[in-house]
Amino acid sequence: MTLSAEPTATPHDAEPFADAVRRAQQGDVDAFETIYHASAPAVFAICRRMTGDDREARELVQDVFVRAWERLGTFRGESALATWLHRLTVNRVLESMRSSRRHAALIDGDESADAIGLESDQLDMRLDLDAALARLPAGARTVLVLHLEGFSHGEIARLTGIAAGTARAQLWRARRALARWLIP
Repeated sequence: MTLSAEPTATPHDAEPFADAVRRAQQGDVDAFETIYHASAPAVFAICRRMTGDDREARELVQDVFVRAWERLGTFRGESALATWLHRLTVNRVLESMRSSRRHAALIDGDESADAIGLESDQLDMRLDLDAALARLPAGARTVLVLHLEGFSHGEIARLTGIAAGTARAQLWRARRALARWLIP
């Protein structure tokens, strides 16, 4: 099950874990564990991409599933469970970022090795996407990940509390930085 899966014509029947969801909503811990094991890798991937930190991502995954357990009664099956968990995950990560004010860090227009915390020889290295994402300042990383997850500039602006133009500028800067780091 992927977190970006959209429901088909009959979301309730299309949801592969519809029975597990119903049982979990009635308090069945084993059913919720089934949902957790099927969904945790995708939730972790979103948390990792948005935070750039494995430890923090693992903590956020736990927070997401605690909230999912607490709020499972509000899930009505109008969308796929994966879609509901995706939104819950993004909201929890953004909340965490707001509380720690990490989203305030932006890539500034004059990017140098010192400005982004890299040595010049590190810029020449081929980096994988996760490592490159982790090097982005939190604000730019958040905008990029949300954009890659399919959110519009307006939605990103609303979720992060920045202007849509700022979201577009951060996305452009993040793409430019990634291109320089990833393309030899």
